Amino acid sequence: MPRIVPLLLTAMLVAIAAGCAETPVERAQRIEPMLAAAGFHMHPADNAARDAELKDVTPLKLRFYPHNGKLHYWFADPAYCDCLYIGDEAAYDAYQRIKLQQRMVDQEQMAAQMNEDAAQQEQMNFMMWPADPFFF
Repeated sequence: MPRIVPLLLTAMLVAIAAGCAETPVERAQRIEPMLAAAGFHMHPADNAARDAELKDVTPLKLRFYPHNGKLHYWFADPAYCDCLYIGDEAAYDAYQRIKLQQRMVDQEQMAAQMNEDAAQQEQMNFMMWPADPFFF
C-alpha cells in the first residue's frame, strides 16, 4: 500500500504537466494577434514554393535578420495560418510592449483568482468549525 501513494502522486504530476503544455496551434493563436497589433504583416504561403520555404524555417519562434543596416523580424507559422509574419524594429518594439502588458494582465488575473480561492477557502473553513461548546 505505501508504494501506491508515490506512484499515484507521480501519475498526477505527469497528468498536470501534460495538461499545461501548449500545442503549436495554441501558441500561434496566442502570439499572432499580438504580432498583428504590433504592426507585423502576414504573408500567406499561398503557393508551393512559399509553402516549402515556410516548412524549412524555424516554426513559431520570433527570429530576425539584418537587411540594409536594419533588423527585420519574422515569425513562421506552418501550424495554424500557414503564413509568415514580418515586421521591422518598430513593430518588434511594439510587440515587446504588448507582450509585457499581456504578462501583467495575466499576473493580475492570477492574483485575483488566488485571492478569490483564498476567500472561498476561508469561508469553507469557517463553516466547517464545530459549534462553540459554550452554546450547548
